[in-house]
Amino acid sequence: MIPCVSWLQPFLALISSSLLTRGQICPSSCLCPDHHTVNCTNQGLTRVPDPIPLGVRRLLLSNNWIPWIPSDFLVLYSDLVYLDLRNNSLSQLEPGTLSTSSRLVFLDLGSNNLTEISSGTFGESRSLIKLRLGNNPYLNMVSRDAFTGLTSLRELELERNGLTALDVMVLESLPSLRMLRLDGNPWLCNCHFAKLFVWLTENHHKLPKGMEGIECSLPMDGRRVPLSLLSEDSFQKCRGTLTLTDYLIVIFSGISVSVAAIVASFFLASTVHCFQRLSKGSKGDEEDGND
Repeated sequence: MIPCVSWLQPFLALISSSLLTRGQICPSSCLCPDHHTVNCTNQGLTRVPDPIPLGVRRLLLSNNWIPWIPSDFLVLYSDLVYLDLRNNSLSQLEPGTLSTSSRLVFLDLGSNNLTEISSGTFGESRSLIKLRLGNNPYLNMVSRDAFTGLTSLRELELERNGLTALDVMVLESLPSLRMLRLDGNPWLCNCHFAKLFVWLTENHHKLPKGMEGIECSLPMDGRRVPLSLLSEDSFQKCRGTLTLTDYLIVIFSGISVSVAAIVASFFLASTVHCFQRLSKGSKGDEEDGND
């Protein structure tokens, strides 16, 4: 055993040395003012730098040309609480990229080329308090459960994107939300917007500029008007408009009623038939008795 251990010691020392070095070395072209901060702002980077100290807590990567983030990027950096990726070339986030960032408090993905925020993007980011997604002009889709699990999120920025509609479930899944920015989007004031309008009316105190800071296009002439000039009566015609879910409920209810009616009719017919047979049997017995 002793010779074996003696042979392993240099190998173990080499591994420990490399890991320790990786945890301390600052990436080239970046600044590391302390053991927990890596500042690579405005360095013309086209990919995430390497190596990054394992103990990093604040990672600043803004004003570069980074087009994507490796899906396992945050696996090694479990202490990361502040991540700034503003003003890069990100077009999408691979599923699971941010699902391991359990300690992340601040995330800035603004001023990129994101097109969609899909389900499960922020899966385990339960500590996230501030999320910036503004100034992504091609962002026109946010899945209804994209922010599910962000129970601590207080500030959400979705301003100046390409959103024409937003499922109200996206916002209802954020119990701690205190500030919301939606201005600068090309919202359409149609029936799909009606539920969101009601939510915004009830939560206008969460909008920094109030309802007048958000505009939408009227379906008739395309004229843009502030939401402050509208009311629930503006969407009165939508109250009689059924959504796909409503249609499915109506269809299912109709089928259920039809099946119940058929079963009831069959049961009633069987009961009547039985009574008729019993009646005939009784009459036959009486006639036999008279004879």
